[in-house]
Amino acid sequence: MTHLDQGLDVQTITRTRLSALSPQTWPFSVEWLPESAYLVGGSVRDALLGRHSEYLDLDFVLPEKVVETARTIARHYKAGFVLLDEERQIARVVFPQGTVDFAQQVGPTLEADLLRRDFTVNAIAYNPQSDRLFDPLQGRLDLQQQQLRMVSIENLEEDPLRLLRAYRQAAQLGFSLEPETQAAIRQLAPLLRRIAAERVQSELNYLLSTEAGTPWLTQAWQDGLLQSWLPDATARSLELVEKVDWAALLLNETSPTFAQGLFQHLRPGLGTTLPAAAEQKASGSARNWLMTAKLACLQAADPDVAEMRLRKLKYSRVEIQAVCTVLKFLPVLETAAGLSGEHPPLLQPAHPQLALSLREQYFFFQGVGAVFPAVAVVAIAHGVPLDAIAPLIKRFLTPEDPVAHPIPLLTGQDLMKNLHIPAGPVIGKLLAAIQLARAEGKIRTIEDALQLAKEIISGMC
Repeated sequence: MTHLDQGLDVQTITRTRLSALSPQTWPFSVEWLPESAYLVGGSVRDALLGRHSEYLDLDFVLPEKVVETARTIARHYKAGFVLLDEERQIARVVFPQGTVDFAQQVGPTLEADLLRRDFTVNAIAYNPQSDRLFDPLQGRLDLQQQQLRMVSIENLEEDPLRLLRAYRQAAQLGFSLEPETQAAIRQLAPLLRRIAAERVQSELNYLLSTEAGTPWLTQAWQDGLLQSWLPDATARSLELVEKVDWAALLLNETSPTFAQGLFQHLRPGLGTTLPAAAEQKASGSARNWLMTAKLACLQAADPDVAEMRLRKLKYSRVEIQAVCTVLKFLPVLETAAGLSGEHPPLLQPAHPQLALSLREQYFFFQGVGAVFPAVAVVAIAHGVPLDAIAPLIKRFLTPEDPVAHPIPLLTGQDLMKNLHIPAGPVIGKLLAAIQLARAEGKIRTIEDALQLAKEIISGMC
């Protein structure tokens, strides 16, 4: 990579390795671009690193006729067109195989535009007409050294989200932070509190969603970036986040199906459901149970306090409910495992089995529902022995299990018809009692259920 001097013709490389820098891979012909258009940002960086994606995300800067160019391309290819910012002249063209953004060049020259960017590795431009790279800040040298170096401290101060973004990109690329850049981030860290919660959350989510993000999440906390947004996080809780990654790997070895469920997307309605095999990998946008587990580790133990913190970070109702469920039911497993005071090391047994009766297991699953994978992985991280929690995992993975997945033997209509009783609150109480009795193995058939209902009604009289 060192031979790619500024302005060097890179045709032989772009045609064979750097797909994003090869116009043949784009969803439109380069002929529709003016000669002054440059590809910039992450797509150039990733192409130079040999990182490829099936879905292209291209960003172009133009000195003039930005919206006109985007609209013309969209009209010709019958693609989607979105005017993102009329004042700053930013438009987007959406193709099935990729998204192409066009933005007005900031400043009188391309170099002036690049000088306003966050890190040197993101300040490399490519001109498809001449097939040349423009790298005035020596970003390719930083690519070679695998480090993130700021363009200037003023640029970080201008948009403080870039402070946290440095850690996300370091995790994403497997890079280090250049020492002066990290020192500047520590200096400016208090400014992050000014940023909109939604933007902060987006960067946090990436760090929470991948194993590679965990050490950088810890580093961001140590450098003072997270105290305003995660005020209850401690060195201990960040160690637990690391143990959650460890627990997930352990579960993948012992129960791959259950481990796959950790990557299942959250959804409205957190009732008890069996986890489907997850095809997607965790990403910044994937709100899954593993991410829920890590987020729960960084909250206060009190669900009400956690809810307040998460609302400030603009998490959704479903995400807040999931985290609070983890915090509410984690103590059930810890107490049942005999854990108290300081948690023992991961996998050190407290009791060979959880001290939970069938009745207690039934109510546990009724309360925890689909959040069980997150509760389980956090419990293991806290020291609940895997062997002790394995029976609950087996129940959760068994669709017909009457404790984890109770299926009604009969309906309220059946009760009203067979027992000649009117609709009312008593019907719900009878159905709940029947479900519990079945979970405890006291009844098995519809006849047993009706007989139990008769006995309960008789006792009410």
